[in-house]
Order: sequence, then structure tokens, then C-alpha cells
Amino acid sequence: MLWLDGVAVELGRFRLTASLEVPPGARVAILGPSGAGKSTLLSVIAGFQAPTAGRVLWQGQDITGADPGDRPVSVVFQDNNLFPHLTAAENVGLGLRPSLRLSAEEGSRVAAVLARVGLEGRADDRPAQLSGGEQSRVALARVLLRARPLMLLDEPFAALGPALKAEMLDLVKAVAAETGAAVLMVTHDPEDARRLGGQAIVVEAGRAAPPRDTAALLDDPPPGLRAYLEGGGE
Repeated sequence: MLWLDGVAVELGRFRLTASLEVPPGARVAILGPSGAGKSTLLSVIAGFQAPTAGRVLWQGQDITGADPGDRPVSVVFQDNNLFPHLTAAENVGLGLRPSLRLSAEEGSRVAAVLARVGLEGRADDRPAQLSGGEQSRVALARVLLRARPLMLLDEPFAALGPALKAEMLDLVKAVAAETGAAVLMVTHDPEDARRLGGQAIVVEAGRAAPPRDTAALLDDPPPGLRAYLEGGGE
């Protein structure tokens, strides 16, 4: 269980509060207007942003002060966080060892996850040789290899077309099912939230609300979310 216990973040005039729980294996979309604090919420969970108040707990353990690398999280950003000078296999291998000094068994695991996400035969390609969708697959392969219980996605497929984006969301669900990870995904697109399924957190007016059923929320949105959605999701 991920528990944000009275978390507050203050950055100048910006303020965000969150008191909510996300159970293991849940799929949760994070919706709200630009600048509301969706990415900030992920940053607090990942450890990139320290809260000014409250606690972040995982399975009852307080991880508020833990370094990002010591948290049970894998993060996929919009740019997929790939190193351009490394091959696909090396970018994935970083999930095991930053030194990239992999054993034969570890190298086999890298090859296996690349094949699992449809990139068999592309291990030696660098990001510039891969399409946007293929780069996203490399990032998801790294998540699959790390097998952390929390998968945090910050609009990783925003630049992809509808069909490819739907394919990648289905792959996210498959990877999460294989690893048992809970997924929290920031998105501006309500259709992404519907396809992810599960629940949704609405971030608006300085507050991240507890998760609610996504379909029910989008079918009958509260006034703030309705205004956001009718404004085109911006």
C-alpha cells in the first residue's frame, strides 16, 4: 500500500496537498489542468521533491527521507530518460547495474525483456535509430527488468499518435500485470485514463483527491474536472 499521509508541498505561491492511498497492483490515472501539480505529485512519491509536511509510506514503512534510488519505484518520463550514446540493451541494463558490467545471466535477462516488449533484434540500436514508440518500449523494458512495485509514468506517450498510444497503454498494463506493480500515470487525455482502467486521481485547486473509479468519474465528473475536460484537457 502506498500512503500519502497529510503530504503538502509548497513552492513559492504553489501549494499541493494529498492524503490518499493506492493499493498494490492498482492502475491509477492522474488527471487535472496544466500546472495543477500532477508531475509534482509523482516527484514526491519518487523522491525527487521533498514534501514540506506529511509522510510518504510504502507497506507501512516511512520512505519520506529515502533517496530516489532506494525507493520501490521505476519512473518513465515523457522523454523516456534514455541516454543517446547507449544502445537499447545498455539503456535497459542500467536498470540492473549503472556500471553496465553485466554477467552473462544478466545480459540474457536484458535480451529477454527486450524481446518481451517487441524489440528482439534491436538491442544494438541507439535511441536515434528507434521510433518514438520503440523508445517507449525500451523504457518499459527497463521497468520490466527492475520489477519495482511502483511504476510512475509522467505522460510518456504524449507525443505518440492515438493507435500507437493505445498499443503502449496496453503494454503498460501487461508489464504491470507481470510484475504486480501499481501504476500511477499522469495524463492530459481522458481516453488514456479510460484505457488504463482502474481508478483516477484528480489534481486541482491545490489538492490531489483520493482515487475514484475512472469510468464513473469521467461519466459524471465533478464541476472542476468537467470544466477541465470541456476545455479540451489543457
